[in-house]
Amino acid sequence: MTPPPTPTRTPVPAPAPAPAPAPPSDAAAPRPLSRTRRALRALAIASCVPYLAIKIAWIFGSSVGIPDGSPLLDHRVTMVVANVATALMDAAVIVLALLLTQAWGRRVRPWLLALPMWLATGLLAPIMLGFPLQLLVGALGSTSRGAADTGREPFLDAWVFGVVYGGFILQGLTLGTLFVLYARDRWAHLWRGRVGDLPTSASQPARRTAAVTAAVLALIPAALNLMWAFGSTAGLNEGRIADRTSDFSVTQAEYALFALCAAAGALMLAFRIGRALPLHVPLALAWVGSGATACWGGWLVLGSLVAGDDVVNRPTQVMNLSYAVQMIVGTLVVALVASFLAERAAAKRRA
Repeated sequence: MTPPPTPTRTPVPAPAPAPAPAPPSDAAAPRPLSRTRRALRALAIASCVPYLAIKIAWIFGSSVGIPDGSPLLDHRVTMVVANVATALMDAAVIVLALLLTQAWGRRVRPWLLALPMWLATGLLAPIMLGFPLQLLVGALGSTSRGAADTGREPFLDAWVFGVVYGGFILQGLTLGTLFVLYARDRWAHLWRGRVGDLPTSASQPARRTAAVTAAVLALIPAALNLMWAFGSTAGLNEGRIADRTSDFSVTQAEYALFALCAAAGALMLAFRIGRALPLHVPLALAWVGSGATACWGGWLVLGSLVAGDDVVNRPTQVMNLSYAVQMIVGTLVVALVASFLAERAAAKRRA
């Protein structure tokens, strides 16, 4: 007999592999660079050229833009070191402009981009606001005394301020726009929603403590700067009193403004104040306010070290107190912002 045929089974197809999960927003493929971003990058780089050219000229011994008798000519070594440092700081703007517009820039760790951008924001924002206001006040016929009225030699030729600060304003506008576009592409999910929609978290008590501390401390430099802006000389050194101008008053007023903005942003994030506002409003206030407050507090501390044995221009204890508290306030607020964003990012990953 012929054996019965062996039964065969229809092979069962293997299950299709599960689709790969969508990459996180940080790893999203970059879009082709638009003409707008190319133009912004070119302008950001070009705006650094005048400042770098002046700094390089000074490093190699030129006195272009420095009038005879200027105190800058009294300390050659200090001037070279300061010019090298500030030239490198301005060259960092070129690096940031490239980072924000290149594919490799999307792979940079967040803190490695956020820290220099925070510093750049802090240093440039007061110039972007203050220099136009100073020009406006001057155009309105301010009668404040200038350096020429005191018999002192001017620090720099007037045209240097126009060239340098004009370049800084252009750097701030272009670099700031590029950063906003970059951050929107990479991290927009972190600031979606409104202030009132923020959930309660375990770190909220610590965040509220930091916000209240920063707000209370911010009142110290804010009060002092407003006093000096409106004519008080209490706590100022002799050199500052002698050289007080309308430019000085504008600068002090904006220092107070940025300190209060930092405190306001921190309080809004910690206590959900302004519930109907978009979340990016308190974040922007805290980011810009903390950067300007901390960076210029630190810059003024460095300037006080350059004064050395010059008793007339050496900061008083009150001035040093203001500078130190500015640094503390700015650091507290940016730490609060960093903690807030890190917590939001972790929550998004879990979801």
